[in-house]
Amino acid sequence: MNSPDSNATTRIGLQALIRLQADARALKLPSARPARARQAGLQRSAQRGRGMAFSEVRLYQPGDDIRSIDWRVTARRQAPHTKLYEEERERPVLLLCDLGPTLFFASTGAFKQVRCAQLAAILAWLALSAGDQVGGIVFNGNTLTVQRPARRKKSVLRLLDTLASQQRTSVDNSATETTLDTALSEARRVAHTGSRIFIISDFINISENTPSLLGALARHNSVSALRVVDPLEQALPQSGRFAVAGAEGPVWFDASNRSFQQAWHKKITRHEATLEECFRLSGVGATSISTQEAPAISLRSILGPGGRIG
Repeated sequence: MNSPDSNATTRIGLQALIRLQADARALKLPSARPARARQAGLQRSAQRGRGMAFSEVRLYQPGDDIRSIDWRVTARRQAPHTKLYEEERERPVLLLCDLGPTLFFASTGAFKQVRCAQLAAILAWLALSAGDQVGGIVFNGNTLTVQRPARRKKSVLRLLDTLASQQRTSVDNSATETTLDTALSEARRVAHTGSRIFIISDFINISENTPSLLGALARHNSVSALRVVDPLEQALPQSGRFAVAGAEGPVWFDASNRSFQQAWHKKITRHEATLEECFRLSGVGATSISTQEAPAISLRSILGPGGRIG
């Protein structure tokens, strides 16, 4: 894979992930101006907001908010009915973090594995501060580590330690045992109904089974996909020679080669279409996050007021 800029970060340690608690606190502060969304295919949830869960439907009473009227029940029973909500407590938040071979890459900013770990860390701190249970599934192609949600700082620190220790230090394209599909299957076993789930990956190695696995997970949980992308994966520069590291060593290519450009564009277009169809079929909303942008800035565009993770 391509080597990043000399100033890029290839790996992030435990202490740096712990310090991201400050970024989480900053996200909870009011924003000076509305954040402009940088989203690709994000689908808004129908939830009423953090801390509110559906309880029951009853006959409409004077003083009820008309926005809470359940029109389907009203039509069926020929009398106004209102939805009631109650406060959620200790909602499980599950973070699936991909640190596989394709994440050991960046052309600018920081490696994708770093961005994935940073995003997971900030979300973990936000969830803990909101009183949620925090857990995670971290997988890197060789190892898959499951941590069930718990409402303890010690649980978050253990998750951050896993994120730090399972990042790569070199290119290894032989790892194929723990894939995204494996992690999704494990998440179905671990997640309690009503969990808030974030899947943080580059989604390069999806399969024909991925849509059904995502859909099954989203059927009883609120699921969001955070897709980490690098600018070089979206479009090649018009000229220049570049080295891409592989299992057999570095491979050089000429970006000005028209045939190579066309083949690259065709491959990217095909993958984008496949991925869009995957999210459409599964009903999971996706947000693209660039390696060149700080994770806290990227998250601000998808979080609710006060850093609420929805």
